[in-house]
Amino acid sequence: MSPLLKPTLELPIPGARLRPWRFSDAAALARFANDRAIWQNLRDTFPHPYTTQDAEFFLALVADNQRDLYLAIELDGLAVGSIGVHFKTDVRRRSAEVGYWLAQEQWGKGLATAATKAVSEYVLARFDVCRLYAVVFETNTASARVLIKSGYELEARMRRSITKAGKTLDSLLYALVV
Repeated sequence: MSPLLKPTLELPIPGARLRPWRFSDAAALARFANDRAIWQNLRDTFPHPYTTQDAEFFLALVADNQRDLYLAIELDGLAVGSIGVHFKTDVRRRSAEVGYWLAQEQWGKGLATAATKAVSEYVLARFDVCRLYAVVFETNTASARVLIKSGYELEARMRRSITKAGKTLDSLLYALVV
């Protein structure tokens, strides 16, 4: 695996950084990810309830990953969230999709914005990517604010494009293009 896909990035918040996931993060991952408020804003591949077995499965998956970037959002030595970058292929090979979640007790403190800015700068500086994008559910206004504060711009409202928990909603496409 390329060492570029296993970075540690310091964040401008005391005690905060992005780092590779470790198998020892399983308990914290299961604890913080097992939150319906987080699940309701993510794709269905993110389970709820989120168990220790789910955490171990995810950690094994990212340990074997050879293509995408998966980092723990760490605060004071504890993994309290995740941020990932999924590099596209074929005609979209210069694009990458960013996704993240954060423990509810850390919401509103600037941690998600700091993580998104740091990972965006890292990817744009080190990979042949000219477009980063994220898709958020229309009801997730906090995530939309994170993206705007991170330099992303709203490009599109995709009408009735997602169904989550029995509700069909619009999603919003944000992008950072260089």
